[in-house]
Amino acid sequence: MSLNLEQALQTFIAEAYELLEEMETCLLQLENNPADLDAIGAIFRAAHTIKGSAGLFGLEPVVSFTHVVEDVLDRLRAGDIAISRTLIALLLECGDHIHYLVDVVAVRAQQPDAAATEREAGLRQRLQLYRQTSVSEAVSTTPGVSAVRQERGSSFDLWHISVRFGTEVLRNGMDPLAFLRYLNSIGQIVRITTLADSLPELSQMDAESCYLGFEIDYQSDASKAAIADAFEFVRDDCQLHILPPHSKTEHYIELIKNLPEQATLLGELLVASGALTLKELEDGLQQQVDAALKPATPLGEILIEQRFVEPELVQAALEKQNQIQEHKSKESRFVRVQADKLDELISLVGELVIAGAGANLLAKTSQDETLYEATSTVTALVEQIRDGALRLRMVPIGDTFNRFQRVVRDVSHELEKQIELQISGADTELDKTVVEKISDPLMHLLRNAMDHGIESPAARLAAGKSATGVLKLNAYHDSGSIVIEIADDGAGLNTERILQKARERGLVAATAQPSEQEIYNLIFEPGFSTASAITSLSGRGVGMDVVKRNITALRGTVDLSSAAGLGTKVRIRLPLTLAIIDGFLVGVGDASYVVPLDMVQECIELADDSKAAAEPRHYINLRGEVLPLVFLHQHFNTGGGQRRRQNVVVVKNADQKAGLVVDELQGEFQTVIKPLGKLFSNLRSISGSTILGNGKVALILDVPSLIQQLAQQQVQPRLALQTPALRN
Repeated sequence: MSLNLEQALQTFIAEAYELLEEMETCLLQLENNPADLDAIGAIFRAAHTIKGSAGLFGLEPVVSFTHVVEDVLDRLRAGDIAISRTLIALLLECGDHIHYLVDVVAVRAQQPDAAATEREAGLRQRLQLYRQTSVSEAVSTTPGVSAVRQERGSSFDLWHISVRFGTEVLRNGMDPLAFLRYLNSIGQIVRITTLADSLPELSQMDAESCYLGFEIDYQSDASKAAIADAFEFVRDDCQLHILPPHSKTEHYIELIKNLPEQATLLGELLVASGALTLKELEDGLQQQVDAALKPATPLGEILIEQRFVEPELVQAALEKQNQIQEHKSKESRFVRVQADKLDELISLVGELVIAGAGANLLAKTSQDETLYEATSTVTALVEQIRDGALRLRMVPIGDTFNRFQRVVRDVSHELEKQIELQISGADTELDKTVVEKISDPLMHLLRNAMDHGIESPAARLAAGKSATGVLKLNAYHDSGSIVIEIADDGAGLNTERILQKARERGLVAATAQPSEQEIYNLIFEPGFSTASAITSLSGRGVGMDVVKRNITALRGTVDLSSAAGLGTKVRIRLPLTLAIIDGFLVGVGDASYVVPLDMVQECIELADDSKAAAEPRHYINLRGEVLPLVFLHQHFNTGGGQRRRQNVVVVKNADQKAGLVVDELQGEFQTVIKPLGKLFSNLRSISGSTILGNGKVALILDVPSLIQQLAQQQVQPRLALQTPALRN
């Protein structure tokens, strides 16, 4: 396979996935609003585009199956079959199978496996029922769009043919009645009016000349081009106007909307849809050329004036023309880039940041003002390059959120619950790598909320709630981090049951009385579950600990709050990027540490009197506020001796504050995050490392973990006092 063809195939695969996502979203919309004709059109266009593009690459399995799906969608669009939950479920399954067939192409597999072949056979059999369903059956099953379409397709919707034969028709051997007889062979003339307004006086009449015209109401399923072909032999010797019935006009408008975005000229769009014949277009263009010396008349106006098309069709074609131009303009602003190339760019930018820091350090030590000014300019440019490169990897989280619409639908049906998913903050952006890695934890939290949190419709009604439960997904930026919230309006967490299970497993002393938040945190313990029965969704005690571990691996935190009878909210806080951050460099003994700059609130000096009071108590009074302290020299047991003069870096994560006691404040620092490796994967308080300009390694502090450890140290003495051994 040539390089160009390989690139085109990869583009097809990426676009197919996007179209399948759009198809699934529209199907879910259609399930809630069966009268949404735009959604039906979008679903058909997605399937049609996938089939057409797959055909270009000879992907017969994709083409063959998608063609059957397209047939059903075409009948749905035409109103021949009705929308129902059963049909929506079938089409969703078909979308999943098309996704699988594209996956087969993506992994270079030769053919679908046996299970997939068997699944496809079942889907084809079920689709065949809808390919054979009559319109009367469809209308009788589900009133709505189909009923409206059937009414519009009734007998009063007729073609109107206006024909004026030229005077030479009879001399050329043509019989006007022969054309009328031919029309009856491909349809039915319902009404005909003979026009004799061109007849001259009897004394001036020529028996070999034709003076007749006809106005015909005509019923036929033939296309406009087929009807126009009936007059092919006299086309240059008559005036012919063919106007479609009202239902046909709507059909043409729909066809124009669904045309592939290739033709850009008005006439081409009308001919491609079948609303205009090629001969009519040529006549219209000729009139436009003949009037070249006059002010130019738009082609659309000429076509309407000559009664070739109706104004509605010209307007639809103009709208399609604008849509194509906007789409091409939008496409020209985007370039598809492979993810690995983008990762390589970020990696190179990271090395550039490190090299720039080294050059800046050399300029400082050389005491050359010109060199230092030059390196400062380079550093500023590197910062801009860094920010621009990181923005390339920022994507809205809404795409991930929208995928859960299908999950909520399927799980709610499985649990026989009524659940509505509400999404907000979908335009919030974060690093693509973070988005990919947070998808699975979010999936588990959503399924957990639907299974454990939201009650059955009967239980909700008994509690005075709506039968439909609400599940909310929200995302927003806060203090340089992104916060994702998963909230439900279910029964809330049962603290007594959680505490009972924790005591049975020995996680909490029998006489201990932990706080409510501490009880909530117990559900993140490995193997912990309060489910009374194991289901396909939960109950095995596997999941919440993995969720927390995965979020922690992303340098994030997770916490939850709950209220009995009102619901539960899980809050996930994540960094915006995993590659490069702005840091604040501090010195502790001989070591250097980096504090994420977005968490730094202020820096204060720890005076001698404050230090003497703070060391035994581990907190100070900061303008009337109690600020807990972490003495990093003691926490990490660093060498080099503790300096007499110390400073406090006040940091904040969510609504919690703490003070980091350090020896030296070394200023802001662009930090390229380097992973610590598997050996240090369980190391607390440290989230990564970076290389300084002098080549030394500095560790990056995990501020949320430090604050959490600080809170646990304050709670543990209180819990210990509650045990019988210590009280005695």
